[in-house]
Amino acid sequence: MTDLTLYHNPRCSKSRAALEILEARGLAPTVVRYLDTPLEAAQLRSLLGKLGLSARQLLRSGEDEYKALNLADASLSDEQLIAAMAAHSKLIERPILVAGDKAVIGRPPEKVLEILP
Repeated sequence: MTDLTLYHNPRCSKSRAALEILEARGLAPTVVRYLDTPLEAAQLRSLLGKLGLSARQLLRSGEDEYKALNLADASLSDEQLIAAMAAHSKLIERPILVAGDKAVIGRPPEKVLEILP
């Protein structure tokens, strides 16, 4: 069985629902509370590669930090956006399930099922 890692925010209903879906199937992912243990830029780059997304697609645009840091500026590079997410974990979309070399954002939570082996 492939190791599963869930990047999780326990205060987020979608994140809690994704974890419940996995646990209901007898799966026990490694749970990373990314707000308590912030991700480094290299970890974010790796996640983006597994997700097949750009840095902008991983950003939560509704967060106060998004506006305060002017992250809507289209001229910002992926590296600048990754640096912002590394410094402000709230900006990272959640939940994210990683299974081997694949990852998916669990929105809706049932999307986590798409990458299960």
